[in-house]
Amino acid sequence: MHLDTKKLLLKTQKQVYSERLGNHISKFYGEGFEFSELREYEYGDDVRRIDWKTTAKIGKPYVKLYFEERELNVVIATMMGGSSYFGTFRQKCDVMREITALIGISAISENDRFSHFLFADKLIEWSKPSKQRFSLYQALEQMNSFEMLGKVSNYPGMVQTLWTYLNKKALLYIISDGIGDIDLGRLSKKHDVVLIIVRDRFEEDPQELGFLRLVDMESTQSYLGNMDNDAVYNYKKALAMNDAKLIANCKKYGIRILKVYTHENIYLKLLQSMR
Repeated sequence: MHLDTKKLLLKTQKQVYSERLGNHISKFYGEGFEFSELREYEYGDDVRRIDWKTTAKIGKPYVKLYFEERELNVVIATMMGGSSYFGTFRQKCDVMREITALIGISAISENDRFSHFLFADKLIEWSKPSKQRFSLYQALEQMNSFEMLGKVSNYPGMVQTLWTYLNKKALLYIISDGIGDIDLGRLSKKHDVVLIIVRDRFEEDPQELGFLRLVDMESTQSYLGNMDNDAVYNYKKALAMNDAKLIANCKKYGIRILKVYTHENIYLKLLQSMR
């Protein structure tokens, strides 16, 4: 095992077992006995769930939802295109590895099945669902050795692959930098989806740097550019439009979003969100 992976595992295991991440970000809705909430009836809902008392009072059909307590199928899909090879404090790809380690150890410690998909321009690696730590070790090693430079982030391909491979309902964590044409609505119809966006502060608030040579990490092409006030303004505007579209899509399909920055304490950020 690579030394970096060993260090990462020791660090994340100590964090998880000293103060466990606890419950997963969500539980599945199902036919369990723990009441969750009332909501307005939607087309396709089981009519047996209709709460007739509430329906009579409000005048609209409402259904009861319950938490389903069962063994979870925890799946992590990591998009490691060339753009993930960037960071002023830490590389985004290193943060993605740490998030994968923390969620993976938490899942295995809860006796849940864990599997990992590594994507870029296509599916790079895939591990079958397992409760063994070796599955997590293997995933982290694959992420550590993967050469992401020159790889385009293919989100439509990722969605299609996950739709094909994942037959059973899963708690699906998608880890990426959130830049690109991302539509996870299809996956949310079958799975409980959580999008974890990894960003560097400089990406969202770049400074004027004047003339310099820039490199596109996904095409590896370099060019001279002038990072003046107009260029920074146009870049921020484009990124804001990208994020607004992504957030609207996630809200539409009930997909939760967590943003993690490269300078933050990853464990504390995840712990806070899961609580």
